[in-house]
Amino acid sequence: MRLAWSTNHRLLIGMTVVVLSRGLVPAALAITARGLVNAAVVATRSDFPSLRPLVPWLLLGFLLTAAEGITSLIQKLFMQRLRDDLNYRVTLDILNHAATLGVAPYEDPRVQDILERAQQAPGERLARFVSDALGCGSGAIQIVSLLAVLIFIEPLILLVAILFALPYLRFHWRLALQQYALERGRTTKRRWSHYFVSTLTGRSTVGEVTLLRLAPLLIERFRSLMVEFHEQDRKLYRRSFRGGTVFVIATTAAMYAVFVRVVMRAVGGHLTLGDVAVFGGATTRLRNTLEGFVLSISSVLEQTLHVSHVIEFLSIEQPKAAGAAIRPATALGELVFENVSFTYPGSKEAALQEVSLHIRAGETVALVGENGAGKTTLVKLIAGLYDPNGGRILFDGIDLRELSRQHLHQQIAFVFQDFGRYEASAGDNIAYGDWGRLLGDSERIKEVATLAGVDDLIGALPRGYATLVGRLFGETDLSGGEWQKLAVARAFARSASLLILDEPTSNLDTRAEYNLFCRFQQLAKGRTTLIVSHRFSTVSMAHRILVLDRGRIVESGSHDELLAREGNYAQLYALHQRRMGGAR
Repeated sequence: MRLAWSTNHRLLIGMTVVVLSRGLVPAALAITARGLVNAAVVATRSDFPSLRPLVPWLLLGFLLTAAEGITSLIQKLFMQRLRDDLNYRVTLDILNHAATLGVAPYEDPRVQDILERAQQAPGERLARFVSDALGCGSGAIQIVSLLAVLIFIEPLILLVAILFALPYLRFHWRLALQQYALERGRTTKRRWSHYFVSTLTGRSTVGEVTLLRLAPLLIERFRSLMVEFHEQDRKLYRRSFRGGTVFVIATTAAMYAVFVRVVMRAVGGHLTLGDVAVFGGATTRLRNTLEGFVLSISSVLEQTLHVSHVIEFLSIEQPKAAGAAIRPATALGELVFENVSFTYPGSKEAALQEVSLHIRAGETVALVGENGAGKTTLVKLIAGLYDPNGGRILFDGIDLRELSRQHLHQQIAFVFQDFGRYEASAGDNIAYGDWGRLLGDSERIKEVATLAGVDDLIGALPRGYATLVGRLFGETDLSGGEWQKLAVARAFARSASLLILDEPTSNLDTRAEYNLFCRFQQLAKGRTTLIVSHRFSTVSMAHRILVLDRGRIVESGSHDELLAREGNYAQLYALHQRRMGGAR
């Protein structure tokens, strides 16, 4: 409710006034109907029948009926606007919080489940909560006001309302808890269903799925999940239907019995004909209002439980802020590892074990090792995407935990192994490397593209730098090598002291790789550069090569020095040469 208030308090006030006002209308209509019937009876018994005594009641009934219809439309309008405002606000809060969490939390499947639950129409859930909560208030006013009218005619109606409403409320309360527990337990399976859909329809997977004829298998797995969900839902639907049926039959019978008693009292002259008419209509309205009230309360509970998913996600702790958030005036790019160890969340085996190294400012260092040796983990720790479990990393002599993350990220240009393929123009794909400085500046973008050697590639596109690339929204797609060239250019667009290239030439052919190397010395001039690569042609350009094995640095030296030692590096190089069909 605080969130709804802070989002649009005027709308919430207006909605509250309208909803609560509508709660008084049924009782007012009942009183009006009673007055109208009694006035009509008096008029018919008069020697000179006239409609004049009926006019005030008729006019009041018209105004109340019109007001009920109009306030219903106003309530719907306010509800639509509040739902849109809340959906925008909550989704924005989720995205802003997600952007602060870094990479590590998303490695945990439990966080993925929390995010999945939080994304299930959070704005809609909050809006329904507000609507149902106000509906409970309106229903309570209707029940109290109707009972006040009906008790005046027949006090037994109060006992009937209590005897049947409380068990029905308890029934729906338990049903809401079961529904919530069921939905929460489905989270992982729902993620599996989304995965099957994206795999069967995703552009990057559809080719292999078609070739391997995996569609029938994946569709069957998806179907089995849906069948399981439907069976579980049907059981709850049937329980709800049976409970509702019992409530309707029991309350109708009880209220009808009381109504018969009212008719008998009217025949005996203790009540008026208007009392009978009002009691018959108002008890039906009361039964419907009681049912709606109970459903609103159970819905409020259900929505509260679902809203807790959003709270659960927003409560995920952000990475601890750096102590002093130091922002040095200058950045050189010097790196020091002091006994650094790291283990991924949920893993039992350490990815890095007590790694110590020193990379001088402006030095080009290559990281070599078999898959899983810890190369990519090491550079991701440098980029602050993860925090080490032990030891410390110094950037220009300052512990990363004390360094401003914003400053650190500004000083790093990173080409990821799984680099981004952004659905945007070719020019924007480069500008994203330093979008605050480059976005919209076509001249600077062109300078970076020319320096990185992708100007000819972009010039050949249908609309040049304005060409929308990617298949989701554009009509022009690029090859893997062309996307990687844009990723490299994007890294060089950033004015950073540290350049990290994780397999920068994995999608490039020999000619493109050679052209990149020819430009590399100029592009990397003045920057500390870390290269992660399995290609020895790429590695050989480094001043120094670090060889990793099972999370440890086992060798260090130049290409020639490491070959002379005939250790791990020499073995990897020999295998590479053998695969290439050449000799050492």
